[in-house]
Amino acid sequence: MTHISLKSFRLIAVALFATTVAGPVFAQEALPEIATGRSGPKSGTTKSYMVVAANPIAGKAGTDILAAGGSAADAAIAVQLVLNMVEPQSSGIGGGAFALYWDAKAQKVASYDGREMSPAAAEENRFLTKDGKPMGRLQAMVGGKSVGVPGVVRLMELLHQRHGKLPWAKLFEPAIAIADNGFAISPRMNALLASDPSFKANPTAHAYYYEADGSPKAVGTVLKNPAFAKVLRAIAAKGADGFYTGEVAADIVRTVTTATNNPADMTLADLKTYKAIERPPVCGMYRTYKICGMGPPSSGGIGVIETLGVLSKFDLRSMGAQSATSEHLLIEAGRLALADRAVYLADPDKISVPTEALIAPDYLKHRAELVSVDKRMADAPAGKVPVKAGLNLITAPSPELPSTSHFSIVDAEGNALAMTTSVEAQFGSRLMVDGFVLNNQLTDFSYQDVAEKRTVANRVEGGKRPRSSMSPTLVFNADGKFEMALGSPLGAAIVGLVVKTLVGMIDFQLSPADAAAAPGALFTGNGVTIEEGLEPIKPALEALGHQVRVGEFASGIHVIRVTKDGLVGGADPRREGEVLGK
Repeated sequence: MTHISLKSFRLIAVALFATTVAGPVFAQEALPEIATGRSGPKSGTTKSYMVVAANPIAGKAGTDILAAGGSAADAAIAVQLVLNMVEPQSSGIGGGAFALYWDAKAQKVASYDGREMSPAAAEENRFLTKDGKPMGRLQAMVGGKSVGVPGVVRLMELLHQRHGKLPWAKLFEPAIAIADNGFAISPRMNALLASDPSFKANPTAHAYYYEADGSPKAVGTVLKNPAFAKVLRAIAAKGADGFYTGEVAADIVRTVTTATNNPADMTLADLKTYKAIERPPVCGMYRTYKICGMGPPSSGGIGVIETLGVLSKFDLRSMGAQSATSEHLLIEAGRLALADRAVYLADPDKISVPTEALIAPDYLKHRAELVSVDKRMADAPAGKVPVKAGLNLITAPSPELPSTSHFSIVDAEGNALAMTTSVEAQFGSRLMVDGFVLNNQLTDFSYQDVAEKRTVANRVEGGKRPRSSMSPTLVFNADGKFEMALGSPLGAAIVGLVVKTLVGMIDFQLSPADAAAAPGALFTGNGVTIEEGLEPIKPALEALGHQVRVGEFASGIHVIRVTKDGLVGGADPRREGEVLGK
């Protein structure tokens, strides 16, 4: 990174917006993982294999596994385990993830759900105060009630069972070595630690990451993590059961149920019975490309396909990259996708989600008719699609926060993986146990509606997975050949960032690095937030009816594209990642 800033740009939670065609607009500001500056575009080209991740130490762990003959799934496990230490604010084994996998030999896309799950005892009123009011965001996030049963370890196990080549225990060796020997605190980690008083207030986190006076340990300080090394050795030896049963599981339950803030109801049975699930991928067309993403409980795949389906009506290339008109259309198409997300998307094991109806070409053609090149839509309503009776589906915002990480991998045999992984907010619930951070994903449920006596799709229920926007994406060309793997963090803005990157590469013929680095314009709350590179079009966007502010995104778009010259990667310059491989 060329510079570090402590601008605490407050990204307005994208999911909080129009409730009905004529209804009110909710806008609530929520602190994401803060932005910490950016460098120039970061690219690389390799012939055999590639990893693009948010931290070079994690990326190297993945490429070492690929060099040893491992598959993309094997490398993903190594990357995730190291990210747990070097990017603890974003992801780890205390969180959840979604992964898409391209099996080159079988010529098949598989998608895997490792989303967290609420404890069996969870009820609708989980995030209400004693007087029936919805908790404030920070009040709900910090402590035990927000912690969902983690899904990452079961997801890693399922990936290895289906697509792994190397022995399970070998995949843990890079992370165990780093936990034993330590790594140097980066400027980004130091800045994030300094920005989070709630994390510092946790005694376990304070003892590990902070000095006695409360200041974060300095850049360059070598951090070892013996507690995490012990957990890694247990999982390496016993499989995922080393996490979901025994000593580690007991430590998680004790931490959640005795938390100073919001002690909760997670049990050993909740952990023992958790399963990662293979679900059908969601695929649709954009121009001549087939786009595949993650289905519910993520809204990401549907959202990306919906947004691109609306945009397919317009000749974006003729309008020019980063023009007011093309950015306006990306914003408007994204608003329509978010409106449908707020009504229809939730855990498909608990409600019927009209996935096919929401991505049907005729439906998207109708949605595109709402968009004008000349002015902003006064309202962006949810569409009307058939749903099973029995649930009154109305808009249910959920302020999903953007502390997440994405990595893309292609191995020497042409297998590819796109995986987005998260603890939800910056440092999750701010609870630490055995050297790792516990998530706060249960605050991705919609709970304001419960206070207002409304029943909605994404309400809290026992044994339910909260809605997500994570959008790991695989792209195939007109000949059906795998061509791209990508994704990003940033909460409900993920869909817009993935679409921005795809449009950059497909319509504007940008390289992966330039598409990832391109400034974004995203619908946020009541208005639009643009990055500094788009400031010249701010007056034109305002003339179209948008309320525009300038900010900085903590995105982490990581892309791999197959070209005639080999694998070409792009790492988001807003994070510390690099393009690595051979």
